Amino acid sequence: MSKGIDRRTRRQRCIVLHPEIGEAASDVRTRESRLEEAVGLAAAIDLDVVHAEAVPLKKPKPSTLVGQGALDRVTEVMEASEDADEDKPIVIVDAMLSPVQQRNLERAWHTKVLDRTALILEIFGARARTREGRLQVDLAQLTYQLGRLVRSWTHLERQRGGVGFMGGPGETQIETARRLIRQRIDRLKKDLADVSRTRELHRSARRRVPHPVVALVGYTNAGKSTLFNRLTEAKVTAKDQLFATLDPTMRALDLPSGRRAILSDTVGFVSNLPHELVTAFHATLEEVVEADVIVHVRDVANPDTEAQKSDVLKVLGDLHVRPSSGEAVVEEDSREKPVIEALNKIDMLDEETKQFIANRSRIGNILAIPISAHSGENCDVLLESIDDILRRGDITASVELRYEDGAALAWLFERGEVLSRNDHESGIHLDVRLSPAVAARFQQTFDIASDN
Repeated sequence: MSKGIDRRTRRQRCIVLHPEIGEAASDVRTRESRLEEAVGLAAAIDLDVVHAEAVPLKKPKPSTLVGQGALDRVTEVMEASEDADEDKPIVIVDAMLSPVQQRNLERAWHTKVLDRTALILEIFGARARTREGRLQVDLAQLTYQLGRLVRSWTHLERQRGGVGFMGGPGETQIETARRLIRQRIDRLKKDLADVSRTRELHRSARRRVPHPVVALVGYTNAGKSTLFNRLTEAKVTAKDQLFATLDPTMRALDLPSGRRAILSDTVGFVSNLPHELVTAFHATLEEVVEADVIVHVRDVANPDTEAQKSDVLKVLGDLHVRPSSGEAVVEEDSREKPVIEALNKIDMLDEETKQFIANRSRIGNILAIPISAHSGENCDVLLESIDDILRRGDITASVELRYEDGAALAWLFERGEVLSRNDHESGIHLDVRLSPAVAARFQQTFDIASDN
C-alpha cells in the first residue's frame, strides 16, 4: 500500500499532468481550467508544484496511460530540478490510473505517483477533524487500496511452488493483507452505520422541535462556508482553497418572518468525484437528502460555472435528489427538493456582466439570486426567498389561550409567525401561521384546540 505524503518538514515538490483523454467536444471546460483545478488540488495539501502541463491523448496507452513523449518530458523536468537536499518530486496524474499503469509510471520515473482519486483522498485525509470524518476517509482509502495491493508486494517471490496452499510466499502475503483490509473495512462500515443511526436520531429530535433544514451545496471553493458565516454569524473555516470544508457544520438560521431554521454547510463537490468518497460520505450527504430547501451556491465569476453546475447536479442525481422550483408543496417523503441557485461572487464581476446576472431571476424554472457572500450584497433577498419557500405549506390557525398558558404562548411566538394578538377578559386570541408539523406538535404538546 502506498504511504501518505510526508508533510512534516518542508513542502513536498510535485509535477502535475492533466491527460486529455478523448474529452467530448461538448465539454465546456477548457484545457487550461482543468489543469488549473488539478494544480489547485495539489496546492490544497500544500504541495509545491514545480511543473504542470496538459497532455493531449488520442488514445490512452494501456501500460502507462500517457505516451513516451510525456514520460521523457517528466524525466527531464525531474533531472533539471534535482536537488541533493530534497526528495524527487512526486507526480500527480489528473486521471484515474489502473494499478498496472500506476506501477509502471513509478518504475519509469522512480518516484511516487498519485492519480486523481488518490490525491482527493489525501486532501480529505489531511482535512478530516471529527471522528465521523476520519471514519469516512479511512473507509474510502482502504476501499481504494484494496484493488492495488499487487503493487505493494513486487519485492516478494511469485513462483508457483507446489499445489493447494503451497503457493509462493508473495501470494500468501497479498491474501493476508487483503483479509486484514477487508476486516478493517467491515469494522468501519459498522461504525459508520452507528453514525448514520445517530444522525437519524438527531434528525428525529429536530423534527420534534421541529425546525426546517436548509442545506448549502455546491462545487468546492464556490463560497459555501463564507455564505454560511455571513448568514449565521458563525466562524467556520472559509479559505480560497479547494475542499476547505470537509466536516459538516450546522447552525441556527433566523429568517425574516421570525421562523428559525437550521443551516447545514456540506463538503464541496468536484468533477469526477471518486466513487469511494461518494459511498463513504453517504452518512454526511444524507443531510442533503433530508433537507427542506437546498441552496446551490455557484461561483459565477468562474468561467467553468456551467460545467461545475452540471457536476453538482450529477452528484445530487446520484443521491436521487430532484431539484424543483419550490412553487408547489413537496410531499414529505419525496426526493424532489426545492432548490435556489445563489449566484455567488458577483463582487468579482465587471459591471456589464454583473448587470446581466442581476437581470436573471430564474435559470430554467429554478429561482436564481445574484449574491456576494463576501460583501453581503443581496443576502437579505436570499433569506427572504428561503423563508418564502418554507412558508408555502403553512397553515393559519386561530388559537384561544388562557392567561395562565404562558408556556404555550411562548412556544407559539418562538416557532410560529404570530399575525395578530387580541387580549380580552377570558384570555388571549392569536392568529398564527405554522407549518403543519409544528401545528400538530403544538396540539400534541399542549392539548389546546385550534381552528385552521
